[in-house]
Amino acid sequence: MSLSLILACVWAALANVIAMLPSKDHHWTNAYFLIAAGIPILGYVTWQHGPWIGLLVLAAGMSVLRWPVIYLSRWIKGRVQR
Repeated sequence: MSLSLILACVWAALANVIAMLPSKDHHWTNAYFLIAAGIPILGYVTWQHGPWIGLLVLAAGMSVLRWPVIYLSRWIKGRVQR
């Protein structure tokens, strides 16, 4: 397994461990950290393995960070409808 996929798996495992810990702000600061760490890893995976594997890793990351994705899609939908 390549280094980029190992980093993506470590990111996913860390995200799941963080999700199990209690948080006063409903994990939003943790989500910002995971997004900031995940974007370069996603780029590295896409660079090493191509766009299809990059899209699979993106889908996996979006399933872990679903609430930021939902709020982003609602924000974009509100901007477009105006």
